[in-house]
Amino acid sequence: MYIAVAGNIGAGKTTLTRMLANHYGWEPRFEPVRYNPYLEDYYKDIPRWCFALEVYFLKQRFRDVLDIAKAENVIIQDRSIFEGVHVFVRNNYEMGHLSERDFNTYMELFDLMTRLTKTPDLMIYLRKQVPTLVAQIQKRGREYEQTMSIDYLKGLNERYDDFIFNKYPGKVLTIESDTLDFEHNPKDFEYILNQIDAQLFGLFKFAE
Repeated sequence: MYIAVAGNIGAGKTTLTRMLANHYGWEPRFEPVRYNPYLEDYYKDIPRWCFALEVYFLKQRFRDVLDIAKAENVIIQDRSIFEGVHVFVRNNYEMGHLSERDFNTYMELFDLMTRLTKTPDLMIYLRKQVPTLVAQIQKRGREYEQTMSIDYLKGLNERYDDFIFNKYPGKVLTIESDTLDFEHNPKDFEYILNQIDAQLFGLFKFAE
């Protein structure tokens, strides 16, 4: 079985992926943010480094997808190859950061790759509004994220909703998480677990 956790920058994907992996005994796969050699340059000059960054991410995610297809364990992944393309690349294209030539080349490469991939058995969408995302990004204090514009985050949120609700063909569980603190509040985490159990196993664990 293959589970993916989707959500904008600062939504809590990595934290939830880690917590769910620990709870269910699933094998986690994390997005290679810290190891992307283009990331800091990208936030300093998005149009200059956009194509290189996105191709690097695509390469990493495609490698993960091939590994996941061979895995015998249940895999839970922090961000899938699909949202990387339909959210982040599309947003950069719509904002003028990615030329039409580069965008078309990228999409042709992605189309070839998706012939060898499948959609996750469940996509968990952590949905947050922009003010909540900004607060979380400021709290975690990654220097390269502090120059990110509100318009950029807003565009990503719009693309996420369009992707999840209008384009993604697979099974989705949407978690409205603005008021949830699942990392520190056990009841909030249990609320998420109940919804996942219902989707995967047809079960609910009702709180007493």
